[in-house]
Amino acid sequence: MQRIASFCVDHTTLLPGVYLSRQDGEVRTWDIRMKRPNRGDYLSPAAAHTIEHLFATCARNSRWHSGVVYVGPMGCLTGFYLLTQGLSDADVLALVKECFSWMATYRGPIPGASEAECGNYRLMDPDAARAECKAMCDVLRTLDAEHLRYPE
Repeated sequence: MQRIASFCVDHTTLLPGVYLSRQDGEVRTWDIRMKRPNRGDYLSPAAAHTIEHLFATCARNSRWHSGVVYVGPMGCLTGFYLLTQGLSDADVLALVKECFSWMATYRGPIPGASEAECGNYRLMDPDAARAECKAMCDVLRTLDAEHLRYPE
Protein backbone atom coordinates (compact mmCIF):
# COMPACT_ATOMS: atom_id res chain seq x y z
CA MET A 1 0.00 0.00 0.00
CA GLN A 2 1.08 3.58 -0.61
CA ARG A 3 1.82 5.85 2.33
CA ILE A 4 -0.90 8.42 2.83
CA ALA A 5 0.03 12.10 2.58
CA SER A 6 -0.29 12.90 6.29
CA PHE A 7 2.25 10.20 7.17
CA CYS A 8 4.77 11.85 4.84
CA VAL A 9 4.85 15.03 6.94
CA ASP A 10 7.75 15.14 9.43
CA HIS A 11 5.88 15.22 12.74
CA THR A 12 9.12 15.86 14.67
CA THR A 13 9.25 19.44 13.40
CA LEU A 14 5.57 20.48 13.30
CA LEU A 15 4.40 23.56 15.11
CA PRO A 16 0.82 24.56 15.85
CA GLY A 17 -0.80 26.22 12.87
CA VAL A 18 -3.04 25.73 9.85
CA TYR A 19 -1.65 23.63 7.01
CA LEU A 20 -2.99 22.48 3.66
CA SER A 21 -2.54 18.72 3.85
CA ARG A 22 -3.89 17.59 0.48
CA GLN A 23 -6.19 18.40 -2.40
CA ASP A 24 -8.52 15.86 -3.97
CA GLY A 25 -10.25 17.48 -6.91
CA GLU A 26 -12.12 20.44 -5.45
CA VAL A 27 -11.86 19.25 -1.84
CA ARG A 28 -8.96 20.54 0.22
CA THR A 29 -7.97 18.98 3.55
CA TRP A 30 -6.61 21.39 6.14
CA ASP A 31 -4.79 20.28 9.27
CA ILE A 32 -5.59 22.56 12.18
CA ARG A 33 -2.64 21.69 14.42
CA MET A 34 -3.23 22.84 17.98
CA LYS A 35 -0.45 20.87 19.66
CA ARG A 36 3.09 19.85 18.77
CA PRO A 37 3.04 16.13 17.98
CA ASN A 38 4.72 13.64 20.30
CA ARG A 39 5.50 16.16 23.06
CA GLY A 40 3.22 14.68 25.72
CA ASP A 41 0.80 17.61 25.62
CA TYR A 42 -2.40 16.61 23.81
CA LEU A 43 -6.02 17.64 23.72
CA SER A 44 -7.99 15.72 26.30
CA PRO A 45 -10.67 13.53 24.72
CA ALA A 46 -13.39 15.58 26.43
CA ALA A 47 -11.95 18.92 25.26
CA ALA A 48 -11.48 17.58 21.72
CA HIS A 49 -15.05 16.28 21.66
CA THR A 50 -16.39 19.63 22.86
CA ILE A 51 -14.32 21.52 20.27
CA GLU A 52 -15.55 19.14 17.58
CA HIS A 53 -19.18 19.99 18.35
CA LEU A 54 -18.49 23.72 18.59
CA PHE A 55 -16.15 23.95 15.58
CA ALA A 56 -18.51 22.02 13.30
CA THR A 57 -21.48 24.09 14.44
CA CYS A 58 -19.67 27.40 14.01
CA ALA A 59 -18.15 26.51 10.64
CA ARG A 60 -21.44 25.23 9.23
CA ASN A 61 -23.24 28.37 10.37
CA SER A 62 -20.59 30.83 9.17
CA ARG A 63 -20.66 32.92 5.99
CA TRP A 64 -18.38 30.22 4.50
CA HIS A 65 -20.83 27.38 5.33
CA SER A 66 -21.32 26.35 1.70
CA GLY A 67 -17.61 25.61 1.42
CA VAL A 68 -17.36 23.51 4.59
CA VAL A 69 -17.37 19.79 3.79
CA TYR A 70 -16.24 18.27 7.12
CA VAL A 71 -14.84 19.15 10.54
CA GLY A 72 -13.44 16.37 12.73
CA PRO A 73 -10.77 15.57 15.30
CA MET A 74 -7.37 14.04 14.61
CA GLY A 75 -7.07 10.67 16.30
CA CYS A 76 -3.68 11.71 17.73
CA LEU A 77 -5.45 14.49 19.67
CA THR A 78 -3.20 17.24 18.31
CA GLY A 79 -5.87 19.06 16.34
CA PHE A 80 -8.62 18.89 13.74
CA TYR A 81 -9.25 18.24 10.08
CA LEU A 82 -11.18 20.81 8.11
CA LEU A 83 -12.26 19.83 4.60
CA THR A 84 -13.33 22.67 2.34
CA GLN A 85 -14.45 23.21 -1.22
CA GLY A 86 -14.31 26.48 -3.14
CA LEU A 87 -12.68 28.51 -0.36
CA SER A 88 -9.44 30.44 -0.82
CA ASP A 89 -6.56 30.21 1.66
CA ALA A 90 -7.62 33.60 3.04
CA ASP A 91 -11.22 32.37 3.44
CA VAL A 92 -10.06 29.27 5.32
CA LEU A 93 -7.85 31.27 7.66
CA ALA A 94 -10.64 33.77 8.32
CA LEU A 95 -13.08 30.92 8.99
CA VAL A 96 -10.70 29.21 11.42
CA LYS A 97 -9.92 32.49 13.21
CA GLU A 98 -13.60 33.33 13.53
CA CYS A 99 -14.51 29.88 14.85
CA PHE A 100 -11.66 29.69 17.37
CA SER A 101 -12.36 33.20 18.61
CA TRP A 102 -16.00 32.27 19.12
CA MET A 103 -15.14 28.95 20.81
CA ALA A 104 -12.64 30.64 23.16
CA THR A 105 -15.44 32.64 24.75
CA TYR A 106 -18.52 30.45 24.21
CA ARG A 107 -20.41 29.68 27.44
CA GLY A 108 -23.75 28.32 26.26
CA PRO A 109 -25.01 24.76 25.92
CA ILE A 110 -22.86 22.54 23.71
CA PRO A 111 -24.71 21.98 20.43
CA GLY A 112 -25.62 18.36 19.82
CA ALA A 113 -24.68 17.29 23.35
CA SER A 114 -27.70 15.19 24.18
CA GLU A 115 -28.32 11.48 24.28
CA ALA A 116 -30.50 11.70 21.17
CA GLU A 117 -27.89 13.66 19.17
CA CYS A 118 -24.52 12.22 20.18
CA GLY A 119 -23.05 8.80 20.87
CA ASN A 120 -21.00 9.97 23.89
CA TYR A 121 -22.73 13.19 24.95
CA ARG A 122 -21.37 13.15 28.50
CA LEU A 123 -17.76 13.35 27.28
CA MET A 124 -17.59 17.14 27.26
CA ASP A 125 -15.31 19.66 28.97
CA PRO A 126 -16.29 23.21 27.99
CA ASP A 127 -13.74 24.84 30.32
CA ALA A 128 -10.82 22.88 28.85
CA ALA A 129 -12.14 23.48 25.32
CA ARG A 130 -12.26 27.24 25.92
CA ALA A 131 -8.70 27.23 27.26
CA GLU A 132 -7.41 25.21 24.29
CA CYS A 133 -9.20 27.48 21.82
CA LYS A 134 -7.85 30.60 23.54
CA ALA A 135 -4.32 29.22 23.22
CA MET A 136 -4.94 28.48 19.54
CA CYS A 137 -6.18 32.05 19.00
CA ASP A 138 -2.70 33.23 20.01
CA VAL A 139 -1.21 30.98 17.29
CA LEU A 140 -3.74 32.07 14.69
CA ARG A 141 -2.87 35.75 15.24
CA THR A 142 0.63 35.01 13.91
CA LEU A 143 -0.54 33.39 10.65
CA ASP A 144 -1.23 34.86 7.25
CA ALA A 145 -2.86 33.30 4.19
CA GLU A 146 0.45 33.22 2.32
CA HIS A 147 2.01 30.66 4.67
CA LEU A 148 -0.46 27.80 5.17
CA ARG A 149 1.72 24.97 3.88
CA TYR A 150 3.82 22.35 5.59
CA PRO A 151 7.56 22.99 5.45
CA GLU A 152 9.22 21.01 2.69
